[in-house]
Amino acid sequence: MKLQSPLMTARKTERSASQFLTSLGVRAAPFALLIFLGMAGTLCAQIGGDPPEAPAPGKPGAPIDLTGYWVAYVTEDWRWRMVTPLKGDAASVPTNAEGRKVLNEWDPAKDEAAGLQCKSYGAPAIMRVPGRLHITWQDDTTLKIETDAGQQTRIFHFAGAPPRETAPSWQGYSFAKWEGALPVVNPPVFFGLGINPRLGARSRSLEVTTTQLRAGYLRKNGVPYSDKTVLKEYYDVFSEPNADTWLMVTTVVDDPTYLALPFVTTSHFKKLADASGWDPEPCTAR
Repeated sequence: MKLQSPLMTARKTERSASQFLTSLGVRAAPFALLIFLGMAGTLCAQIGGDPPEAPAPGKPGAPIDLTGYWVAYVTEDWRWRMVTPLKGDAASVPTNAEGRKVLNEWDPAKDEAAGLQCKSYGAPAIMRVPGRLHITWQDDTTLKIETDAGQQTRIFHFAGAPPRETAPSWQGYSFAKWEGALPVVNPPVFFGLGINPRLGARSRSLEVTTTQLRAGYLRKNGVPYSDKTVLKEYYDVFSEPNADTWLMVTTVVDDPTYLALPFVTTSHFKKLADASGWDPEPCTAR
């Protein structure tokens, strides 16, 4: 049997990493590849065993309690969430050339005249809008999220299929499911660049996929997403030692029209004791 030296193995791994990065449109010098490899560990692993079972759909199988009132905590991206960004500012959003063209054409007066004040309150953006949420079970297979900012209502369906001929809307059609135990990988896989698969011994997340969206804005200053967008979200709940309860929403916006890469954000909400502070306000274009 022919043995390979560690150097030869490293060079092969570096070539694999280079090809992987190239497939993402990323150019990296050898030194950058070494950093990537150091952070990434191995690029290949085998997932074994039977697929894990997911909890029962809807309220009967809920592994976490999402219901109640929640308030957004803006701990990052303050300048793009708390105030309307300047025209043309798409910092941190991976817009492509077409997306930047649309961004530079943003005209809030035109949106107001057309009755499109809610373009920045669609499902891909609403969880980043500062405000409060009210989450309730509409029935055993339907979860409802209401927002006071923009007075939007999201409906998460745990059963049924998306209707074939439904007009696109700001909140689209959302299919939800509880994640089961996530597959265990040995050795672990870390791809870096924020595209890791969701792996682990267990999970208690709500996974939501939203389609049939009306074109809108990721930010109030006109950063666009198209009607071809597919939105993926993960809802997690955890508690602090002081008994504070937090909701963490990871949002992945995948738009082949205006984004060069998926746009990933994480938003945080603190659970409130009651409806105090609930203050419904209409959408605004500015």
